[in-house]
Amino acid sequence: MEIELMPKNENASALAVPAASSVLAQVAPKAQGLLVRMFADPYLLEKEERAELVHGLRQCVAAYSKVSELRVLFGMALCVDFKVQDAIEELKEGVRLAPDSFIAQLKMGELWMRLRVIEKAEEHTRQAALLAQNMAQSELARRQAATIRGYVQNGIKRGVLSYVSPWNAVSRLRGLWGRKGSDAEALVATGEMQ
Repeated sequence: MEIELMPKNENASALAVPAASSVLAQVAPKAQGLLVRMFADPYLLEKEERAELVHGLRQCVAAYSKVSELRVLFGMALCVDFKVQDAIEELKEGVRLAPDSFIAQLKMGELWMRLRVIEKAEEHTRQAALLAQNMAQSELARRQAATIRGYVQNGIKRGVLSYVSPWNAVSRLRGLWGRKGSDAEALVATGEMQ
């Protein structure tokens, strides 16, 4: 079953998803409107709207589980709803289903970039750049790659050397609780906790 998610109109945006798509037409009209709002500004969606969007896309993905573009949209909606682990799984599946999909690679790279997993972000963003079919796609991949390079140059990266576990802070606090009050206050005042 071949599903066309890109418009035939050559003047249409390179990343636009037309409402006429047979698969996207299966998404509830309210969820389609929420998708448009998500793309315009995801911060405008209220908690209930994000939940409704996720629910609508989950139903559509259940019905059309082999459509990479739906997995990518669902993964993006999960990101907006702060369900990161689920988003990773959906975007991974989108990439697995269509490894030659520009948008699947770009969005997987973007999620890894936001999570500061630089090696994976670079890998997927590079693949997206290689798959770009027009100047708009090339520019999106270029900007994302530039952001990743900026993170690397500034040392913003999760890894063995630069990532500090949240449990590290708990361990330090635990050590302070075991000390007498004046000793703990002295450590905080001298900045040793930093």
